[in-house]
Amino acid sequence: MQNIEDQINTIERALGERMVNHALIIVRSWLVELGEDNPYEHAFTDIQQRYNDLFSDWLSTDDPEREDTLDRLTGDTYRLVDAVYASIRIKRGLSPEMHGFNGDNPQSIMHYFSSCVSFRESDFEWLRTAADDSSRSSLALIAVAAIAKNLRECFSEQAFYALIDCSCASSQVVAQQCLANVMLLLAHYDVRIDFFPDLQNAFMEAVGDGESAFETLVALVRSTKVSLRDLIARQEITQDDMPEELRNLLGMTGEETDISSIASWVPASETEYMSGIVQILPDTWVYTALIGDNSERRAVIAMTYLSIGKMDLIWDHIDRASAYLVQKLRKGKGEAIDYINYGHCLMLQGDRMMAFENYRQARMMCKGAKEFYALFRPDRRQLVDRGVPLEQVYLIEDQLFSGN
Repeated sequence: MQNIEDQINTIERALGERMVNHALIIVRSWLVELGEDNPYEHAFTDIQQRYNDLFSDWLSTDDPEREDTLDRLTGDTYRLVDAVYASIRIKRGLSPEMHGFNGDNPQSIMHYFSSCVSFRESDFEWLRTAADDSSRSSLALIAVAAIAKNLRECFSEQAFYALIDCSCASSQVVAQQCLANVMLLLAHYDVRIDFFPDLQNAFMEAVGDGESAFETLVALVRSTKVSLRDLIARQEITQDDMPEELRNLLGMTGEETDISSIASWVPASETEYMSGIVQILPDTWVYTALIGDNSERRAVIAMTYLSIGKMDLIWDHIDRASAYLVQKLRKGKGEAIDYINYGHCLMLQGDRMMAFENYRQARMMCKGAKEFYALFRPDRRQLVDRGVPLEQVYLIEDQLFSGN
């Protein structure tokens, strides 16, 4: 039997390209596994027939609305996939078949919202109520964190809408936590979200002018360079700022932790996940929705990326990047990636000698060639695209590790 993670990944890739029939092949195998009495046969047959009709029409006519029809059909296929996927997880013992929780017990809340794959509307009503009740906000935080982790594994429109609703909660901490998680999930499901316009509209209505959401976005990017220990040392937060149950849920043990200064808490074990989201963020719908053509926000987010060592958004503004890096290095706060980035700036400004000195400084700060190359080589293409001959890039790398 094919691994279920491989199956769902195949479906996500197929539907991202609107290859409905390709996805339905796997769904069909799931329905066989569920047996003849499964409740999804009608929906499956309906989608299959609509897709076949659409293809037949394409062979003979030019319908200007065909693209919109295919988008809606793809969205409906996603919904069928989600429902069947949840049932398959239960059948294979990967998720418990459970309903109900003790709304006064943190462990019960955590277990239910992180494990359940078929929520009820009453679950989300409880969350909305708790989010607006200051005496229960810590319980709401636990539920929000658990739902967000659950959603990454098992997509649920209802759960998504609930988090969006609670991003307007009267509790600022809960609202900010919901907003941060919604944006991470929108980026995580970027291709899929294109086929859920109502969800996009709900998000945009919730964020209004987007200023608070943009600040949260900046904090999420910046969070990849901040540790919980550092924030505590600077007395920006204390352990008492969070309920013990939530700290335990998120694995906050004082190790390097992705965390924003505005209550966007991400566990230490998920540093790689957060870094991946930050890497793809500029290409996502939520990034475009919040920044668009706003030059001021573009400048802020570009400098925020630079502050965590990523040149991604500022290659065409080398003078600004150079000025920022000079100040940082003069203060003695530079890391290897900062010397590499400043070396890039100098290379593009024509000062090859000083560029090499900065690259050499970065090399000495790295534990070895592998660590240095992991920082340097992703930028090769950007250097070449901006006029640095590839042979010069190779020459730099060769000299840095030739022992000279």
